[in-house]
Amino acid sequence: MDRRSFVAASSAYALAALGLPDPDAVLRRVRAKSGAKVHVGRGEVAAIRQMSTSLGDAAAELGGGHARHLAVRYLHDDVAPWLDGTWTEAVGRELFAATAQLVHLAGWMAQDEGNQDAAQQYYAHSFRLASEAGDPELAATALRGLAVQAIDLGFRATALRVAEDCVDQAKNLHEPRAVAYYQATLANAAALDGDRRTATTSLAASQTSIERATGTPGESWASHYSIGRWAHEAGMILTQLGDYTSAQDHLQHALDIHGLDRRRTRAIVLADLGIVRLRQDDVDGALASWTDFLDCADGIRSVKIQDAVQDMRARLYRLRDVPGVEELDERAAALETPSAV
Repeated sequence: MDRRSFVAASSAYALAALGLPDPDAVLRRVRAKSGAKVHVGRGEVAAIRQMSTSLGDAAAELGGGHARHLAVRYLHDDVAPWLDGTWTEAVGRELFAATAQLVHLAGWMAQDEGNQDAAQQYYAHSFRLASEAGDPELAATALRGLAVQAIDLGFRATALRVAEDCVDQAKNLHEPRAVAYYQATLANAAALDGDRRTATTSLAASQTSIERATGTPGESWASHYSIGRWAHEAGMILTQLGDYTSAQDHLQHALDIHGLDRRRTRAIVLADLGIVRLRQDDVDGALASWTDFLDCADGIRSVKIQDAVQDMRARLYRLRDVPGVEELDERAAALETPSAV
């Protein structure tokens, strides 16, 4: 999907998706059903959640390009008949919430694979499912997905608008990880738009929330958002704001305390740290970070990894007379996929 298409689709999905379904529509979907269809109970709901966890773990390690087809097949072959089955109202709401999680994961995988069109539609569908389930956290997370997609593609106004709606959707939540997750997204969008005041205010609110989070993740869909992941995001926001010293501190902190069991995450942080070090004229430090990045990135199927490889090679060209750069560039070239060259 090209950038121009995304602008048009943003109006159709990212912004139109913000309208909640009417109460009657919610009741029609999740009230108890009857008829000669498969009966759905909490066992099926638990199965969906377990699949989301397993597939999410694989994607976090190896990239969205490795497992998206499995998530999509499971949605079509198993979950779709359950959505059309019979259940009690309570189970129906749990079913829609669990499905919203899986659909969101499919969207994240599609985005990480580079399929922006599919990702956008999955996020919008996840938002609608979460809204029908009456789960504001899941709805806010779906909006966050749309906001991050707009951020990554450089659509500043759309990113800021959807990020603001994401935070508003979560205004009554008390889970600190979730609040930190959404406030950091708003800070990121504001920094991209050049709104330093909103960026710093939202980043501070995000930090206050993440520092209140307990050491043990709870049942929140945002439970994966650790202090380390926050440190990485905060570091990149500070980079946009021009505070490279604080940015490097945050990125180094992120490497020290998270991402050790997720090669994709660690690779992205290392690539970002190389850029920040280079902007501080620390060429040796940048090359060291990029060397570690290439060690982590091998075998990961993610558009973010490919983007980082291309970005690094473009920067290495300016350093081509520095010893060791030619060898590093050759290693990077071997990681580029044909579609990314």
